Amino acid sequence: MCESVERKVSVGHQMDNIRMSAERLEKRKTLELRKKHIGPSCKIFFSHDPIKIVRAKGQYMYDEKGQRYLDCINNVAHVGHCHPDVVKAGAQQMEQLNTNSRFLHDNLVLYAQRLQATLPDKLSVCYFVNSGSEANDLALRLAKQYTGHKDVITLDNAYHGHVSSLIDISPYKFHQLADPEENQSVHVALSPDVYRGKYRADHPDPATAYADEVKDMIEQVQVEGGKIAAFIAESLQSCGGQVIPPVGYYQKVVEHVRKAGGVFIADEVQVGFGRVGSHFWAFQLQGEDFVPDIVTMGKPIGNGHPMSCVVTTKEVAAAFLQMGMEYFNTFGGNPVSCAIGLAVLDVIEKEDLQGNASRVGRYLIDLLEKQKEKHPLIGDIRGRGLFVGVELVKDRLKLTPATAEAQEVIYKLKEQHILLSADGPHRNVLKFKPPMCFTTEDADLAVEQIDHILTELEEAGGLKLHNALTAENENKRKPTDENGHHHSGLAHNKGSSQGVPQQTKRLRKQC
Repeated sequence: MCESVERKVSVGHQMDNIRMSAERLEKRKTLELRKKHIGPSCKIFFSHDPIKIVRAKGQYMYDEKGQRYLDCINNVAHVGHCHPDVVKAGAQQMEQLNTNSRFLHDNLVLYAQRLQATLPDKLSVCYFVNSGSEANDLALRLAKQYTGHKDVITLDNAYHGHVSSLIDISPYKFHQLADPEENQSVHVALSPDVYRGKYRADHPDPATAYADEVKDMIEQVQVEGGKIAAFIAESLQSCGGQVIPPVGYYQKVVEHVRKAGGVFIADEVQVGFGRVGSHFWAFQLQGEDFVPDIVTMGKPIGNGHPMSCVVTTKEVAAAFLQMGMEYFNTFGGNPVSCAIGLAVLDVIEKEDLQGNASRVGRYLIDLLEKQKEKHPLIGDIRGRGLFVGVELVKDRLKLTPATAEAQEVIYKLKEQHILLSADGPHRNVLKFKPPMCFTTEDADLAVEQIDHILTELEEAGGLKLHNALTAENENKRKPTDENGHHHSGLAHNKGSSQGVPQQTKRLRKQC
């Protein structure tokens, strides 16, 4: 008994020491200094009561009081926060050497070789940089130099980075501007969303229908004298609301783009490195016959260390060389970054984290599908591996976004020490993209709490599932309106829509 008490006291002292070493300032002072010295446009999670995180391990983060939070949102700490193998690899290399890539060093070439082995053979040339934004900016430069063209097609609600060239191709960002300056060489195609988009899940061939929209856009650009340099897309849209494009969409798009003399850029910054479970790269979900011309990667590549990469073909790289300007990046591909990158690949393989993403992701989606049967607020469950979205709607027929309810869910989860985020054009999609060591027990805990919170919200709002199901059944007998809408709503039981419902359009303008 005494021994047990002593052990508890010892652990308590250890936790106190950890907290003392990790927290230099009181939370109040930290917040005060942040407001004083950090730009006001740099937002913070849970701004009315932000969390001060002082350490993390695996899929857990800890505040200054030692309170543990389950991290369901951090796709940067890909193999788990502060993974010892990754930390050790970086520290050991930092003790030996860190310099730029103009010197020969084995880490650079060994890492490039390992990384290329995960990709199709034609994607064989690497450029190492420091962030997803740098990677996508460089990808645009490569595309424009190779093609000699300047027009770029992007998808609605896309986000590709924060530098000027990428804000221009990120509707997720420029839609927020009060008076956006339109870039005449950027063209926004429809997001291939089969739940809320123009062509929905009951359409006979949504992949072709969405791809034909891109084809029509290319033809219009050419009529107006433009030439397509690139089509860029996140392999799975993340900030756009966890959108999973229909299989075959990218194959058809790439045909139209290459016929117009352009290249296809696959942005894997959010979803690469085994997150989708069945494949190492999310673009591979489209099939073995789809190979992009350029792939960008970031966030998970260094497990929190700032590094990223652009991988392309020999032909594109040769054209970039012919420009006559040397490409040099001070920190890109340095020995420390490459040591860390190698360690991340080792951990993914050694701990079968891709397999874990597949197993736990499937388990999580199954749990959420059962919740959809209970809760009228859940309109759609979609995802692959440990990349999962739960779209909340007030009305399954009109698809009215449940934006306030989604925010309520994430704040109440925070009170239960679970971190989740909401995103999408209406900020009504709950996003799961946790560290890849996330377990079935973690999934049980998160979904159990979501169940309780949704029950409370629905009882307070008078929402009942049987009303939604009755309306759905009645809808099957209703004709479409003049815009081609079925007055419908459930994710995979609604008519093809030739546009976004009017209520949705009004809400979107407010986002």
